[in-house]
Amino acid sequence: MNKKKVAIIFTGGTISMTVDEKVGAAIPTLSGEQIMSMVTNIDKVADIEVCNFAEIPGPHMTPERLIELKHYVNNLLEREDICGAVITHGTDSLEETAYFLDLTISSQKPVIVTGAMRSSSELGYDGPSNLSAAVCTAISDKAVGKGVLIVLNNEVLLASEATKTDTLALNTFKSLSKGPLGLIDCNELVLFKSTEERTIIDTDKVETKVALIKSGIGMNDDFIKFAADSGYKGIIIEAMGRGNVPPKMYEGVKYAREKDIPVVIVSRCHSGRVFDSYGYLGSGRDLRNIGCIFGGELPGQKARIKLMLALGKTDNLDEIKDFFEKKRRQASRKGSPVSFLLSAAVITPAHRFLYCSTSGHRPAGWPRSGAAHCTRRQCLPKAGAPGGWAPVPPAQRSAPVG
Repeated sequence: MNKKKVAIIFTGGTISMTVDEKVGAAIPTLSGEQIMSMVTNIDKVADIEVCNFAEIPGPHMTPERLIELKHYVNNLLEREDICGAVITHGTDSLEETAYFLDLTISSQKPVIVTGAMRSSSELGYDGPSNLSAAVCTAISDKAVGKGVLIVLNNEVLLASEATKTDTLALNTFKSLSKGPLGLIDCNELVLFKSTEERTIIDTDKVETKVALIKSGIGMNDDFIKFAADSGYKGIIIEAMGRGNVPPKMYEGVKYAREKDIPVVIVSRCHSGRVFDSYGYLGSGRDLRNIGCIFGGELPGQKARIKLMLALGKTDNLDEIKDFFEKKRRQASRKGSPVSFLLSAAVITPAHRFLYCSTSGHRPAGWPRSGAAHCTRRQCLPKAGAPGGWAPVPPAQRSAPVG
């Protein structure tokens, strides 16, 4: 059997760390070759090409290095003998790097970003198992055309959805709103859901002067005005709830908008999108009316990556707005929930808000045993084919009926 070849690009992070006796803490020390020597039996599933790109911790990653990494990965993917790439990375900034690459790499070949939560000096070093799962994902035909993926703890997540949720847990990366794309089971990629068309921002320029400011009760306009007066080209506001800010903070946003600085609104909540559903002073409706861009479900750190790239591409506010809001506007013009019927392969705990598309009743809990269809006798059409599950509209969601 001809094995596929995967390029593994090592950039540093906890996966490359050991505890230094002088420092008394973990620092990057291991080369790619040393790490691979701890990954058992990987030669049975793929040929590996080791590429040592950097040896830095996650917080040392920079936009300039990301541009270099993008070109480095693209050059490898252009080779006919390489089926995909795996990138090791520090988990502190892993989601930002993965999202950056997802927005800038248009290749259909799989690109997987992985890392470790424990260094090789700790009991239960998870680097080798994460690397194994990442390679199994990279060689899978099912991963082709899915964009950049994050793989840790055998879970496979879209870079556009995944975020780090815990400072210590091995399964720290999660897609809180939509669930994982799939998992690695017996060295095979099993998919739970389909993917949407990706946004690609084709640019080699990154605007680094983009501020990220979090909202809180009683906050005023000081930080926003400082950013606007200090030459910042864009501002991300992590607003409260659905996208609202305190009244005095709102004055700062107005100040920035009067200077034609793009301001993107996201939520400080862990999941859910921002929307202009409130109309009081400082609300999402006020922010929308002064020309703020709404960042959907993106967390602040990812919205900043996208705005940095968008500003590197264009200074046209309408074009920048399209990078953030075009998909949302297109989705709102689509038809009823019936157009989003779920297929047999995509039922997971993430799809717990469902109803039967035949009779409209809700399942007891979510469909058990991965059931893709309602099997109640009264829901079986005359042709004998079971009715499918369809998602409940968000406005009608509550805990699934028991």
